[in-house]
Amino acid sequence: MRTHVVTLADRSDLVLYLALLMLPVDGTTLGLYAPFWTPISPWLFLLYAALNWRDVPSVYRRFRMWFVFPAVLVAYSTLGWSSVALHPVPALTSLCAVIGALACLVALDIALRIKRLPWSDMIRVLLFAYWFAFGVGVVQWLGVRLDLGSVRSYFSHLMYRSYISASSPWGGGRPQFLFAEPSYIGMHLFGVLLPLMWLMRSRDSIYARRLRDLIVAFAAGSVLMGAGVRIILDSLIALIVVIAERTRWHAADSRRNGVLALCGTAVLGVLSIVLNSRLNSIAANGMDGDGSFFARIWQSLGPICGMLTHPIYLLTGYGAGNIADATHDGAAVAVHVLRALHLPADSAAGWYAQMTPDTIWTMSAYTSFVTEYGVLALVLLFVLLARHITAGCGWPKTVVCWFALTVYLYIQFEGYAFYALPLFIWVTAPRRTVADE
Repeated sequence: MRTHVVTLADRSDLVLYLALLMLPVDGTTLGLYAPFWTPISPWLFLLYAALNWRDVPSVYRRFRMWFVFPAVLVAYSTLGWSSVALHPVPALTSLCAVIGALACLVALDIALRIKRLPWSDMIRVLLFAYWFAFGVGVVQWLGVRLDLGSVRSYFSHLMYRSYISASSPWGGGRPQFLFAEPSYIGMHLFGVLLPLMWLMRSRDSIYARRLRDLIVAFAAGSVLMGAGVRIILDSLIALIVVIAERTRWHAADSRRNGVLALCGTAVLGVLSIVLNSRLNSIAANGMDGDGSFFARIWQSLGPICGMLTHPIYLLTGYGAGNIADATHDGAAVAVHVLRALHLPADSAAGWYAQMTPDTIWTMSAYTSFVTEYGVLALVLLFVLLARHITAGCGWPKTVVCWFALTVYLYIQFEGYAFYALPLFIWVTAPRRTVADE
């Protein structure tokens, strides 16, 4: 069935395209709450999978171990639930986020492998969605620069945590587009759009160029509009990865150009430190040179210290939804560590004391995951990924670069339901058809 805009195998595909359209909308009051973001798309992917339930067994046979993985996390959580606490709402929120990631994987497989919906339609929807989000950021920036009260008021009400207001406790006076916070820009550009650009190179060079142009414009525009420090760091890391992926290191000319490009990236890094006041302060004063950067460190330090004081939970985790318990257990040690390093600890101590199971966050997927499910679960995740890649497409240079970039991006993002990892898993899976199932 062909509409004026997209191709549909049936009407349920409208839900899929709506999910793609909502991909950059993860910080508004319209979404469902998760730690430090309010996404819409994961739940639309889940709805799409439910509407196409007849196809789920085929997906299960292809991704069996990823269907079992959430049950393993529940099993790891039982020790923490029985010996520490069981907070129903935070536990359900955490496990639903894991299910949300699985739903994204299922939706991709149903749409692209089983129904064979065209890539071009999906890319067009994503291009529109992210260009629109970029336009929203430009409007927000103009609202800040020109002091447009109506614009600032509108986005202060629309966004769950608004960064456009100068009085924002999270560092205001900057555009956040439609993201939960400005630091998530890189997750979308380099966790979703850049891998799609790599995929489109062999499928449709026109869409590959359009994705490239969107990524460059979005990243450069975000930096120029002062969206934050992380987009600068993410862009530099992504640029290094892109250079490594594009360079034919065995060919002398290509290797020379690659080395020159890496040197140019190093120069850009130095200029960023010189020209950006926050990066300059970090370089001059260390980890407490920037409040936001320092906060990300001690927000993870609390639960890590909690696990170190109770080593059994370092292995198996405190249980889904119990990050606050780990933080409270480790608060005194974390404060002592900060003071021993001659770092300010009062803000951290106050934050540790006031956090509850419903309000806690860490801003790092690794900290949250290990705190809830333990080191054993994290090791299992990476073992499953390595096995999955080896059995699937193997380890060509593009996959290695993509994997490294994905691992990096989740360091400062804790949303389990984000789309970068499911997309990576789907693309690197063995190429099998419906008939093979």
